[in-house]
Amino acid sequence: MTDTPILQGKRALITGGSRGLGRALGVAFARAGARVAFTYSRSTPDADEAAAHMTQASPVADAPLVFQGSVADAKHVSETVAALNRAWGGVDILVNNAALTQVLPIALLEEEDWDRVMDVNVKGVYLFSRAVLRGMIRAKSGHILNIGSFASERIIDAPVHYAASKSALRGLTEALAREVGRYGIAVNLLAPGLLDVGLGQMLLPHRIAEYLSQCPAGRLGSADELSELAVFLVSDANRFMTGAKIVVDGGL
Repeated sequence: MTDTPILQGKRALITGGSRGLGRALGVAFARAGARVAFTYSRSTPDADEAAAHMTQASPVADAPLVFQGSVADAKHVSETVAALNRAWGGVDILVNNAALTQVLPIALLEEEDWDRVMDVNVKGVYLFSRAVLRGMIRAKSGHILNIGSFASERIIDAPVHYAASKSALRGLTEALAREVGRYGIAVNLLAPGLLDVGLGQMLLPHRIAEYLSQCPAGRLGSADELSELAVFLVSDANRFMTGAKIVVDGGL
C-alpha cells in the first residue's frame, strides 16, 4: 500500500504558472495529488507546455484549468475564481506567484514602470487573496502562500521598485495572517534567493558572480527544490505556521 499523496484532494490555484517557478510549483502540486489551476498573462505556447507537464505529473492525469489575464485586472480575477468555484466548488490553496520586475536604476525608472510592478506584485496579491478568502472563510480552512524575495530581507543590489513591492508583500502577509487566522486560514511568505529561473536569468553575469561569492551554498537555487518546500507549506502537515516568512537563499 502506498502513502496518500500529501495534497490529495486539494484544489490549488497558482498565479503566473506558465513558466519558471510557477510552472515548477504546478508540477510539484500535481505530483502531490492536487487539482491544479494556473493563470498566465502572455504566452499561450508556454501555458500549453506547462499544462502538459502538470498533466503528466499528476497521479490521475488531471489536466489543469488554465486562465489568461493580468492579476491586476479585477474582472479577470473575479471571473477566474468564479469559474473555479463552479468547476471545483472552491479553492483550498492559493499561491500568489505572479511577479514582474525590470533591472533598471532609479534614474531610468519611469512612473509607469513603478506602477506596473506594484500593480502585479502587490495589487494582484490583494485581488486574488480577497477573491478566494470568501470561500475559505466559509470552509474555515485554507492556505495562502505568497512568493516574496530575499530582496525584501537583505541589503542587496536589486531594482528599487521590485524590492519595494516585495517588502510590501511581506507586510501584507503578516497583516492578513492575523486577520484570517481565526478562520483556520494560514498565510505565509516564501522568499527565495536567486534561482535558476526568473530574476536569476535577467541579471548580468557579474551580478550573479557577486551573489555566488557571498552565498555559502555557492550556487543558485533550484525552482524544483523550492517547489517541494512549497508543497509542505500548503499541506495539512503544516498546521501551526502562519504569518511566517521563510527565506531560502543559500545562507546569504
